[in-house]
Amino acid sequence: METDKKESRRSESIDFRRLSEAGLLVFQYIFILTIRDFVENTMDRKPNQSSPDGSASSPRMKSANDSLAAPSQSPGALLESPSLSSKGSDGSPSKSLCSSASTSSENVENFEMKVLQESSKQSPMDEPPLLEGESVRGKAPDVTYLCPYTGPARGTLSVTNYKLYFCSLDRETPLILDVPLGVCSRVEKIGGSTSKGENSYGIDIICKDFRNLRFAHRQENHSRRPIFEKIQQFAFPITNKQPFFALEFKGSYDGEDGWKVYDPIAEYKRQGVPNENWRITRVNERYEVSDSYPAILAVPKAASDEDLQHVLTWIHPESQATITRSSQPMVGVYGKRSKEDERYIQMIMDANAQSHKLFIMDARPSVNAVANKARGGGYENEDSYQNAELIFLDIHNIHVMRESSRKLKEECFPMIDEAHWLSKIESTHWLEHIKVILAGAVRIADKVESNKTSVLVHCSDGWDRTAQLTSLAMLMLDPYYRTIRGFEVLVEKEWVSFGHKFKQRVGHGEDKHSDDNRSPVFLQFIDCVWQMTIQFPNAFEFNEHFLITILDHLYSCLFGTFLYNCEMHRVKDKLSENSQSLWSFINCQLEEFTNPLYAAYVHAHVLFPVASLRRIHLWTGYYCRWNPRMRPQEPLHLRNRELLVLKAQLQRRVEELQKELATKQARATLQPSPPRLSSPVDV
Repeated sequence: METDKKESRRSESIDFRRLSEAGLLVFQYIFILTIRDFVENTMDRKPNQSSPDGSASSPRMKSANDSLAAPSQSPGALLESPSLSSKGSDGSPSKSLCSSASTSSENVENFEMKVLQESSKQSPMDEPPLLEGESVRGKAPDVTYLCPYTGPARGTLSVTNYKLYFCSLDRETPLILDVPLGVCSRVEKIGGSTSKGENSYGIDIICKDFRNLRFAHRQENHSRRPIFEKIQQFAFPITNKQPFFALEFKGSYDGEDGWKVYDPIAEYKRQGVPNENWRITRVNERYEVSDSYPAILAVPKAASDEDLQHVLTWIHPESQATITRSSQPMVGVYGKRSKEDERYIQMIMDANAQSHKLFIMDARPSVNAVANKARGGGYENEDSYQNAELIFLDIHNIHVMRESSRKLKEECFPMIDEAHWLSKIESTHWLEHIKVILAGAVRIADKVESNKTSVLVHCSDGWDRTAQLTSLAMLMLDPYYRTIRGFEVLVEKEWVSFGHKFKQRVGHGEDKHSDDNRSPVFLQFIDCVWQMTIQFPNAFEFNEHFLITILDHLYSCLFGTFLYNCEMHRVKDKLSENSQSLWSFINCQLEEFTNPLYAAYVHAHVLFPVASLRRIHLWTGYYCRWNPRMRPQEPLHLRNRELLVLKAQLQRRVEELQKELATKQARATLQPSPPRLSSPVDV
């Protein structure tokens, strides 16, 4: 009997262990479903009725905490709350008190990101809250802001050396407009001395972040000219020989210095470089080899420093297949050959023992590549490059993208044509461009992962479409880049250090609004990332609010992260010493940018998003965020926090169950096994 009891206890222990292991897996699965159901149920709640002026008529829309223009917690916000505009004790943006984080494809309820800490001395309502290093340079009372959604609002307009600040005085709940001057693309005067219509005399501001602003002045106040001149002076500092505000901003943040987030040596070591096939070189330390490339590069071990042609961006940890990048070959009209380049391509192929073939991904349409021959450029001749296959990815140039972006803004701001919405969006070709870029990156990732073949990526110059493709392919291949810190490293590595011309493409500090060099290249990259977060909502540690914050500060010029065209200029002007990094601001308040649905253990593999128009969506959370009718009916930052708390509770419960399971397993192994008894068998 005693032996039977021991045998029974032993089988019960084994059964309990098996049930616990299975239960743990079921618990983790239920955890994901619980959070997802919570999100879907919240988003599916019936929206409140809308008022005739286009704003929701719910009590929340009248709340003092409401955001009229949904600025994604950026410093370019329209607020309806004086409490969100108090001055910080140290004059620097504090941690955000609310978040618009969401992994949903719906538009988010956005709030002012730069919530300032309350000081002991409260400033008057119409006085702008100032950052450290910021000062008021112009002020005009009795100005009317012509809001396209809620109508005219009369108040005081102030201009500082960083922002434009408007506070209404004719409403029970003041309307506050806080816009960094860096977002201004064009500033124009409207009306003249003979203008007689109401609100026909004032200032028009066309912004880079998909909105326009209009302010009407009273002619008898003579306030338009000084305000216009101050906006021009500080919105376009390069044109007016002024410093960027990022160089005057003296705020500080707790935690790690954002300038130290990306260490090229550490990142190459994380990828396993140097190794037997690749080495790190400092040949460009003084930027004499290439002024657009970073100081530290990874090249084939067999190549000498004098042979620098194509550089490594990512290497597969198992197959050693690589992604390298360069600019177009200079073959010209007569198809000149370069023995050095052909030999260099062979070195890249030889560094990959898994395959003796190389794919050359040319981002351009083939017609454009042929046309570039007339200017000395061109493309590779497959007859000259043995075992290399050339593929054109048909991504259009910066001029086509700029025109598409202009059309998209016309459809998204200020009013939306509900009757023809889909056809109007289709006519912009924006989603089509996003699809082509994403499809190109998928092809690169597939060649590296599935074929174990190295890929060389280039466009014309190597700093626009090349950066889009390499960074998106790396995001698909490497789960590290899907974390908040990893994404910061990716942006610093593939965009900032490799010479994407942010100054020219964004137009930082210059009033040349018609400059042909401007183009939404980086915006398209962030849009593609958002498309991936929609298709894989559990695979990314960051949320939508994180992406919008990056775009807002791409224009704000509050941080030095995106200033200038290349690493050489940033080093020369000592930006890391004279300005703050955007990553310092983000990393001191990570809870605001964390995706509560993130499950690293579920998506630690390669992601292949579907690059089809049936799966590509318009990012209304960014392009249409200024329209109050395009946002959810409740603040999503509150739901995000609830989900993070729920996730933490469930994770603690999982850890408790794991400890309990480990304890029971340990007890089971310590108990001696009962002797095996043989019973007689009758034959």
